[in-house]
Amino acid sequence: MTLAAANAALLWAALTTYAVLAGADFGGGVWDLLASGPRAAQQRRAVAEAMGPVWEANHVWLIFLVVGFFTAFPPAFAVLALALYLPLTLALVGIILRGAAFAFRAHGAEAEGASRWGLVFGSASLLAPFFLGAAAADVAAGHVHANGRPAGVFEGWATPEALLIGLLAVSLCAYLAATYLLVETADRPDLQADFRRRALGAGALAGVLAIATLALARSQAPRLFETLTGNGLPLLVLAILNGGVALWTVWRTRPRVARAAVIAQVVLVIWAWPLGQWPYLVPPDLTVAGSAAPSQALQAMLVVTGVGMALLAPSLWYLFHVFKGRLPQA
Repeated sequence: MTLAAANAALLWAALTTYAVLAGADFGGGVWDLLASGPRAAQQRRAVAEAMGPVWEANHVWLIFLVVGFFTAFPPAFAVLALALYLPLTLALVGIILRGAAFAFRAHGAEAEGASRWGLVFGSASLLAPFFLGAAAADVAAGHVHANGRPAGVFEGWATPEALLIGLLAVSLCAYLAATYLLVETADRPDLQADFRRRALGAGALAGVLAIATLALARSQAPRLFETLTGNGLPLLVLAILNGGVALWTVWRTRPRVARAAVIAQVVLVIWAWPLGQWPYLVPPDLTVAGSAAPSQALQAMLVVTGVGMALLAPSLWYLFHVFKGRLPQA
């Protein structure tokens, strides 16, 4: 494996980790916004309890991804930053608003219904994954070119295909969060049943949106269709098969197996994209090798990452162990 390929794989692993961890946080905000029924307050409390100790740590991966991307692939970073400045800015606004609202609400007065900060938190949790998904669709469809200049403000990322993928990203985040909350509420059967129904609904919606996305891509985004049905086909097939398994485990109320299956679903979907478009980083103009930084910078990136992970990984493990580990029953 070349240095450029190793850095690309490392950054994609960081993106995958961010999607699996922070994606569930976004989905938690969706369920906070849509909390309903006689246990609505308990549903919101369960979301806050699940997110509270770890949500800030999950954004470490986004910071690493951004810094690593402009270090290892500066031409591609410059092109994407220019071409996608509007959807990425809107996604960042969502990330900032949801974090601020979550923190402010935690120190505010308890309310029976959704508070103003709760509405901001939930709404912003929809915005962030939607615009990130739409931006990713723009790149995968080959609408971003090396000059980095979009033909219009809404060019590429506001197409029907990109909007569908944005909705798919939101539904996958909601699906992830609901299965995580199945585990978190294992000691509260009524509340777990609420999130089980939400997980089934989000999973079914994600499946419908995925099928619609693939069908529309054939005519609206042929490059994306070729990506998924070419080199990405093995992972796409696995994702389809795993989708049925994931829904079955949710239906049978197997919380930990369901959580693992939905995580696998997200990973398969995310990795089908780069595998299908390899060796392009930003198709059709920029390849991984052609947009890589000098070899000295790539080597330094791998060394620094190795040293940093040796310090970071144990800290994150301990954080999750302390706040997510189950204490023995007295």
